[in-house]
Amino acid sequence: MLTVYQFPCLSDNYGFLLHDPESGETAAIDTPDAKEYLKQAEAKGWTITHIWNTHWHPDHAGGNADIIAATGAKVIAPKEVERLSSIDTEVSHGDVVSLGKFKAEIIDVSGHTNGHIAFHVPEAGIAFVGDSVFALGCGRMFEGTAPQFWASLERIKALPAETTLYCAHEYTAANAKFALHADPDNSALHDYVAEITAKRERNEPTVPTQLSRELATNPFLRADDPALMAKWGGTEPHETFAALRAGKDNF
Repeated sequence: MLTVYQFPCLSDNYGFLLHDPESGETAAIDTPDAKEYLKQAEAKGWTITHIWNTHWHPDHAGGNADIIAATGAKVIAPKEVERLSSIDTEVSHGDVVSLGKFKAEIIDVSGHTNGHIAFHVPEAGIAFVGDSVFALGCGRMFEGTAPQFWASLERIKALPAETTLYCAHEYTAANAKFALHADPDNSALHDYVAEITAKRERNEPTVPTQLSRELATNPFLRADDPALMAKWGGTEPHETFAALRAGKDNF
């Protein structure tokens, strides 16, 4: 069985190590802080053999070079990561990569950046989604367009509802405030926010999250909901998504 080990790093990132005990292979999912990744892997008795990057931003690929130097890890990443480091295997939508006997499907989730990908491991029921979607939120639209980003979110929405989403940041409390503003009559959202508030008061992580819960409460994944479309405008879901994203940017 695959093991996901999660730990905080930088100010609000999460680091993830994905370990296959049978093969001994370990993937660093993004590399915001090389020193912390190497420290955490050593503490677990694991050697990082692979780096799986979701996108090129420095808080996701900035530690590649130091981890490669320390471990010889092979980098599996979208082409845009070449801005920060070498890539051993360039991947894009529809490709499949392996960690031991487990297969990860590459999903185009561009919009935050134009090459952003997610790694979905169907057998384990997990997906590493970087900054494409967060608990009750989504990444800023730095490089993409609203239709592009909405198409990416539709691909995430199409995953099995029980999929566990490993998001890259602890942004949930702030996201919750906007979600309540965007969709104040959503009772499931109010219940979720109460749990989030209690977790953060105990300094507990709100990541990972379940896709089923995000489908019911995350306004960005619900931009095709008639009530939200009526409230936020737009005759197409991507137009409502754009309005929500602009609303969050200025909230």
